[in-house]
Amino acid sequence: MKKAILIMAAVLLGTSTPVQAQQDEIGITLDLSYHTKWLSKGIEGYKQQGGLFKTIDIDLYGTGLGIKVTHRNATASGFVDNQRFDYRPYYKNQMFSDAPYTTNYNISVGYEHYPGLSRNKANTTYEWIFAFSWPNLLPEGFTPSYIAHYEYPAGSGNANRKVTGWVHRFKLDYSMNVTQLPNPLILSTEMGYYDGLAARNSDLCGYVTTGLSTKFNLTQNLCFVPGLYHQTTPDDSISRRKDITYAILSMKYKF
Repeated sequence: MKKAILIMAAVLLGTSTPVQAQQDEIGITLDLSYHTKWLSKGIEGYKQQGGLFKTIDIDLYGTGLGIKVTHRNATASGFVDNQRFDYRPYYKNQMFSDAPYTTNYNISVGYEHYPGLSRNKANTTYEWIFAFSWPNLLPEGFTPSYIAHYEYPAGSGNANRKVTGWVHRFKLDYSMNVTQLPNPLILSTEMGYYDGLAARNSDLCGYVTTGLSTKFNLTQNLCFVPGLYHQTTPDDSISRRKDITYAILSMKYKF
């Protein structure tokens, strides 16, 4: 399975259009996000508590290569051992430029590090993410996308050594211009289902999430991105609460 993933990545790299370097500059984006509920692939990561994410995204000279480092923690006590760092190098690019089937993609692999737990007790994993979107495929304003997550243990002695599998996410975004807003309002719909991850059986309607978000430019480099979402989960193995409404409030600063 891992060999197939690497072959797939090599094919994409060979058929893509090179990204132009931007005057040999490193791009850095800082992101501070508050989640009233943190839902990780449909599952409540901190139960009833919110989460605080601090991310630095380093874009390497406009080549498409970059790395994200994220620290996430709950906003209340009781989850000290669940705070973690994610280290995620990535490569993003575009295939079939200017065609109706223009494809944007982002391939990354992440490593989860729990500083409060030893490696053999933590749920430490590697996670590949293959994200694709097609901005020209549907009428103007509509963008479909597909995101595949493949996760497996980071060591043979880990507590979750039997956890290996996929999660598939299908999304449709609609960008709508609203006179009262400085930037478009993004309406989104996502359907996700599990394919073996965490020993969950495949379920075509694992969860469905709808949402809306927009962006407010506070300065040339600073923006505020609020979003409101609602998740419906008919599968009790993912969440016992069938309906969850939550918000994500992000402040992004780009150097």
